[in-house]
Amino acid sequence: MVENVFVLVPAYNAAATVEKVFARVPRAARRRISRYIAVNDGSQDDTAAALARLQKEFANLVVLTHAVNRGYGEAEKTLLRYALEEGAQVGIVLHSDGQYSPEKIVDLLEPFDRNAADLVQGSRMLEGGALRGGMPFYKFAANKLLTAIENRAFGMKLAEYHSGYMLYSRQALETIPFEKLSGSFDFDLEMIVLAHVKGLRIAEIAIPTIYAGEKSHLNPVRYGFDVLSIVHRYRQGRYHAM
Repeated sequence: MVENVFVLVPAYNAAATVEKVFARVPRAARRRISRYIAVNDGSQDDTAAALARLQKEFANLVVLTHAVNRGYGEAEKTLLRYALEEGAQVGIVLHSDGQYSPEKIVDLLEPFDRNAADLVQGSRMLEGGALRGGMPFYKFAANKLLTAIENRAFGMKLAEYHSGYMLYSRQALETIPFEKLSGSFDFDLEMIVLAHVKGLRIAEIAIPTIYAGEKSHLNPVRYGFDVLSIVHRYRQGRYHAM
C-alpha cells in the first residue's frame, strides 16, 4: 500500500465550497493522507479565512499563498513542487469547488497500491456517468469530439483527457518537466501527453459527475483552442523534445 499520500488543493475564490470539500473526505481516505496542501491563488473573497478555519480541524493542512492570481496551472506547479520537496509518494489534485468527489480517493489510489500506474485520471466519461450527473450536453459533446481528436493524434484510447481529478506518483513528478508546462487549464492535458511520451503508465478510474451551480473559471472556447494547440505541438514533436 502506497504511503506519503498528499492531497493538493488549488483554491481560487473558493470560500463558499472548500470547507464542504474537506468535510466530504471519508474516514478511510483520511487515514491514508499524510498531508493536505492548499494554495490560495490570489483569491479576492474569504478563501483565506476558510482555509484558516480548516487548519484548526486538519492539523496536517499546510496553506500556501500566491499574492496575486497566477492561474490554475501555476497553482498546480506550486503544489506539485511542494509535494516533491516534502517527500510525497502520491499527489492527489482535488479541486476546491466540489465538482470532483473526495469520496473516490481510496478507489483512485488503488492502481498505485498495485504498482500498476504512474498517473491516474478520474474520468467522468467512463460508465456513462457524465450526462447522468448533469454535465451539460454541449460540454459532453465537446469533450467527446476533442477526445476523439486527441486519441487519434496521441495513439491512445482514453475515455477523456479533460478531467482535473489527477493523481501523480513520485516517479511521474520526477520524470515530467512540469515546470515548463502551461500556466492555465490545459496543464493537466500536457501532463497526460508527457506521461505518454515518457512511457509512464496511465490509468483511468470512473468518478461521478457533479454539477451543482459552482462557478467555473474556465473559458470553454479558449480551452478548446488550447487543446488543439497541444495536439499541433505534439505532432511537431515538441513534447518529445522535452
